[in-house]
Amino acid sequence: KVRFNEQGSQDSILRLMTDGILLAELSNDRFLTKYDTIIIDEAHERSLNIDFIMGYLKQLLPRRKDLKVIITSATLDVNRFSNYFHGAPIFEVEGRSFPVELRYRPISELNIGGSDDDEFDDFEENLPRAVVQAVEECFRDAQEKGHPEYADTLIFASTEQEIRELQETLIKHGPRHTEVLPLYARLALAEQQKIFNPTGGGRRIIIATNVAETALTVPNIRYVIDSGFARISRYNYRSRVQRLPIEAVSQAAANQRKGRCGRIAPGVCIRLYSEEDFIGRPEFTDPEILRTNLAAVILQMLHLRLGEITDFPFIEPPDGKAISDGFNLLQELSAVNRENQLTPLGRQLARLPVD
Repeated sequence: KVRFNEQGSQDSILRLMTDGILLAELSNDRFLTKYDTIIIDEAHERSLNIDFIMGYLKQLLPRRKDLKVIITSATLDVNRFSNYFHGAPIFEVEGRSFPVELRYRPISELNIGGSDDDEFDDFEENLPRAVVQAVEECFRDAQEKGHPEYADTLIFASTEQEIRELQETLIKHGPRHTEVLPLYARLALAEQQKIFNPTGGGRRIIIATNVAETALTVPNIRYVIDSGFARISRYNYRSRVQRLPIEAVSQAAANQRKGRCGRIAPGVCIRLYSEEDFIGRPEFTDPEILRTNLAAVILQMLHLRLGEITDFPFIEPPDGKAISDGFNLLQELSAVNRENQLTPLGRQLARLPVD
């Protein structure tokens, strides 16, 4: 079940839906009476919707003793989540995985935090050459291990433009008889199918944004080349601008990238930054609620009559200034009045399936 499209019937025993759809159902079914079990997958992504749903479920569980909640993730801060749900049991399910050899080939000796750093321009300039060298190293490794035909490589880049530039560079200067394909969120469906339905006609290099970390699984990958950066949305409540700066990914995200090449056979992951840089990075990516405008969250909370946002049991409560900024924006839109109560226009806005 996704927005504007639903398959199944009243007799269906399993429903697969987005977190946004589940939130929308709360407006008509406050106690989620249609479900006896709710599974939240990829919880480590910590999107606004996921944090909101988990806070709601924490309040709901004492009222619905029969409801079962299962939270799954490959790179979750399990102790934090267990404590959040009053000591919920932790189960570790070992999936089938193969060892991955880590190799560090830093482009810069400096630890670069992102596109706001002066050194980032030098990193970007040297990236194509470093990627070509890393690809050649991957293909040599495949030949030495006796499987030159099995050397599909996944390269993590930070932007669509960077993907296109790396694609042109690899077509010109990379190994011959190799298909080079881009992968990003806006890519046309027909182009995506080339990636998920390989013809088996030769080696492939896939250049992707962080959508390939968890949201999509690229098949037949033996090698990963990680630039170490991604676009991460951040809101500045002083300037009231939502930005998309390029930032160094967290340790959890880097390990998720590494795991992409250990699914079908032993793999090799080449990181284009130093081990010291990796160790100095934050363990987990900041949850979205700490880096985005809260107006949409506040609007939904008012619409669902969930009480004051300052009293809501978020896993990591947002900053007070961010909450004030969210209310100010809603007042400017006439969605709430001066007492921060929902207006008729606000109720209409809350029903719209947009941010």
